[in-house]
Amino acid sequence: MRIEDILKTTNFKDELHKATLNVLYTSYWLKDHTSSALKENGLTTEQFNVLRILRGKHPESMCVRDIASRMIERSSNVPRIIDRLVVKKLVKRVQSKEDKRETLINITEAGLKQLEQASKSLEGINRTILGLTNQEAETLNMLLEKFRKID
Repeated sequence: MRIEDILKTTNFKDELHKATLNVLYTSYWLKDHTSSALKENGLTTEQFNVLRILRGKHPESMCVRDIASRMIERSSNVPRIIDRLVVKKLVKRVQSKEDKRETLINITEAGLKQLEQASKSLEGINRTILGLTNQEAETLNMLLEKFRKID
């Protein structure tokens, strides 16, 4: 659907303004679809992201600070997210042997299994709703990275 139809306006300052609103709307739209798919797997987007990060370092542990630095949504409250994942037995905490003040986080086997199941659900949703070829996805990635070049 065209952004003009969604927002019910054609009054954009210019194409850059229209593109900015289109990117913002699309990010929320995609997050809604992602959240729905993950909810069926008993996870939030933030919990999924923490599990994905931990799987990338598995079998090594990670400290909360390092997990937080890799989060997609930077404002996430990582300790609270980890608390909920511990209750679900998807991650476990261990005290660092080098620094007793630091807590290290590991993904459990149950966490790996739940992450795999959720990843399959997301992959199916993404292929269905995005409907992009690999070439189109590559172009989109290039444009989005160009869009963020000031970071």
